[in-house]
Amino acid sequence: MYVIAIGWLYVTLLMAATEANLTAAVLTFTFYGLAPLALFLWLFGTPQRRRNRTAAERSETGKNKPDPPRAATDE
Repeated sequence: MYVIAIGWLYVTLLMAATEANLTAAVLTFTFYGLAPLALFLWLFGTPQRRRNRTAAERSETGKNKPDPPRAATDE
């Protein structure tokens, strides 16, 4: 996924470099490059954020529970 992001930033940077003035270049890079890429990474990162949140919740609930009693063994 990051290869796509790097490639897209490269293409939009080259598009911005060919603009006539600096304002057009900044706006081209922002609205064709950074804004769509931020949305893309946020949308495709949602499943990982959800997995991280549930893992953190599970570890928190696991810390609050007392250890279960163990059976006595002859060791």
